[in-house]
Amino acid sequence: MDMSMVSAALAMQASSTQMQIATTIQASASRMERDTVQTLLGTGQGGSPSLANVGPGVGGNLNISA
Repeated sequence: MDMSMVSAALAMQASSTQMQIATTIQASASRMERDTVQTLLGTGQGGSPSLANVGPGVGGNLNISA
């Protein structure tokens, strides 16, 4: 087998591995960003908003009849 073909095959394999690593890192960063936003918005894994860090009266009844 010609050495240039071997070299090209190894380069393609290295490129594929780098792409897999980059995809994994990007997916991890996206999950971290999503979790951070959910924490800031107060929507955790339970799906309902948390009112633990707000003042009294916030999140109570809202009069929308006006």
